Amino acid sequence: MLESKNIILRTIKEEDLQQIYKLTNDLSERGEYLPLHLRSEQDFQKKFKETGYWDEEYGRMLITDKSDSILGDIIYFKNDKYMQGYEIGYQIYKKENMGKGIISEALRIFSAYLFDIKPIQRLEIIVNINNVGSRKVAEKCGYKFEGVKRKAVFLRGTYQDVDLLSLLREECPSLSEVLRYENNE
Repeated sequence: MLESKNIILRTIKEEDLQQIYKLTNDLSERGEYLPLHLRSEQDFQKKFKETGYWDEEYGRMLITDKSDSILGDIIYFKNDKYMQGYEIGYQIYKKENMGKGIISEALRIFSAYLFDIKPIQRLEIIVNINNVGSRKVAEKCGYKFEGVKRKAVFLRGTYQDVDLLSLLREECPSLSEVLRYENNE
C-alpha cells in the first residue's frame, strides 16, 4: 500500500471485485476518451484468481480515499515486447471525482514506485490527441511529449491520433521524495 496525504494506492482484494466490476462497466460514467469495451464478470474474476491483477506484464492498483472508498485505478502493462518499460493507464470511475488532482497524485506516486521496483528505463503514456486534461496531468507529472502516433487507436467507430509521452528513470524523483512531497503538499 502506498499512502499519501489525500489518497491510497493499493492492490485489489477479492472483496473489491464486485464493486470494481460494476464501476469499470458503467458506460454512463466512462470518459469520452476511454474505449467502450465491456468485460464479462467471469473473465474479470478469472484474471484476479490467476494473478491478483499484479504480475510481471500487468499490474493494477486501486486509487482510494482515506476511508477506502474506491475512486479509480492506475495500471502498468507491457505494450511492446521489445521495449524495456511499461505503458501507464489511469481512470477515475465517477465523473464527480474528476478534476480534483487525484490522478496527478496517483501518477507521481505510481511512476516513482515502478522505477523503484523494476529495472526499467522508461514509462510511457498514450493519450488521445483531444484529451487535453489527461495530457496536462502527464506533463505535470514530468512526462515529456515525444510525438503523435497517427490513427493508432480505434475508438467509438473511428481511428484516432494519440500523443506519446514518456518519463525516463533519471527524470523521476525517488518514491521517498515523491511521498514526502505529496504528504507536505
